[in-house]
Amino acid sequence: MTGRTLIIAEAGVNHNGELALAKRLIDVAAEAGADLVKFQTFSADRQVIRTAEKADYQNQSTDISESQHEMLRRLELSAEMHKELIAYCAARDIGFFSTGFDIESIDLLAGLGQDHFKIPSGEITNLPYLRHIGQLGKAIIISTGMATLGEIETAIDVLERAGTPRASITVLHCTTEYPTPMSEVNLRAMQSIHKVFGVAVGYSDHTRGIEVAIAAVALGATVIEKHFTLDRNLPGPDHKASLEPDQLKAMVAAIRNIEVALGDGIKRPTPSEAKNRPIVRKSLVTSQAIKAGEVFSTQNIMAKRPGTGISPMLWDEVIGRPAPRDFLADELIEL
Repeated sequence: MTGRTLIIAEAGVNHNGELALAKRLIDVAAEAGADLVKFQTFSADRQVIRTAEKADYQNQSTDISESQHEMLRRLELSAEMHKELIAYCAARDIGFFSTGFDIESIDLLAGLGQDHFKIPSGEITNLPYLRHIGQLGKAIIISTGMATLGEIETAIDVLERAGTPRASITVLHCTTEYPTPMSEVNLRAMQSIHKVFGVAVGYSDHTRGIEVAIAAVALGATVIEKHFTLDRNLPGPDHKASLEPDQLKAMVAAIRNIEVALGDGIKRPTPSEAKNRPIVRKSLVTSQAIKAGEVFSTQNIMAKRPGTGISPMLWDEVIGRPAPRDFLADELIEL
């Protein structure tokens, strides 16, 4: 069996700034069997200038007159809300996780006991941020949406120089578009990242369905991150590109099945196949009645089921030999 995939159910900002909604998202993630439920930790004042525009996908699902700063302000989680959500995750037996989008947010999460950290795609070119998170020396997951291989290499180098060993870094392939068109997924890029940098890899999935995340596991992803919501029709920037509860549960179940199905890579008959081999394989049998001493030939023997007699792979050794006794037609031959 392969290693267990770390499945991160990305609640993100789909709580809409409401603690009760955040707890319901935790319930859904726990019931689906995810390993971690992830939120986002940030301050709108530290994240964007007041005149920053929203992305197209954000405008489509939020008030177009609202600035990005105003939108993010509504979606902030306070330190007290973090503490309450951490306690709630513990009660539901699911790990709490959050992406810190700035240095102060990273420090808040570290102070709350978070022992691994997520770098979002937008911060992969943020040098002081990378240095700060790297000096913690903790396990790091880094998303690479919008990034080139050169930018990924630079980010990994910064993290290593700051004190995080490469073995503690997992790089997620990602496409920063919500939802991601299938034509822009480029899932093989995940394998390229692994080959080029020798790091553990995973996939942060923004496609509408669950099949790409499942395929990523088959291709070697050790981490899967997927947005989910209670209802895609809720107002907010990320709901439309998120899974609903039944889909999240189906994705987790499918990934766990794929983990088992991948196996150890050794080709050999399985225990359950043993009972079928004699039924499905063939043996050498008579195609007509044969008298004792008559020579076995291509005219009087053939291969038929069951596979309980002489293997057809011994055909050349049997042809030309005399029959040891009389045989009826359609009878397993003996030598």
